[in-house]
Amino acid sequence: MRIRAAEQGDAAAIAAIWNREIRDGVSTFNTAEKTRIEIAELIAARGAGFIVAYMHGAVIGFATYFQFRGGPGYAHTMEHSIHLAEAARGQGTGRALMAVLEQNARAAGVHSLIAGIGGENLSGVAFHTRVGFAPVARLPEVGRKFGRWMDLVLMQKFL
Repeated sequence: MRIRAAEQGDAAAIAAIWNREIRDGVSTFNTAEKTRIEIAELIAARGAGFIVAYMHGAVIGFATYFQFRGGPGYAHTMEHSIHLAEAARGQGTGRALMAVLEQNARAAGVHSLIAGIGGENLSGVAFHTRVGFAPVARLPEVGRKFGRWMDLVLMQKFL
């Protein structure tokens, strides 16, 4: 497995991974699937803030960061997303992606990373704990998906 900056040609593979989670998972409250074009635009805009893991020529996961909230006062605090193909889970892919993403964020002057995790996503909370994130808030019933209200867990890591 290797980690590299995301490229325009990765957009379709990233969409397949991301959209599976949008359709079926609880790690995101988003219900609108991402298009290849939207992802290509994110790749272009985020540069080193959008990376992929690949093996045998196929994208098996991705991680990206973006400003936590709008405005210059938040310029050094980023939120991130990380998603893996099902077959890549439990193989160290997530840890490898986070290590490179954190390195890229530090190089860009980021002070802290925020993880916004669906409260039902217990494996996401456990993963972030293992890579050094600490819980800072639980916002009850702020998301709605699959016909039910869901909590959002916020975790933070200072870089």
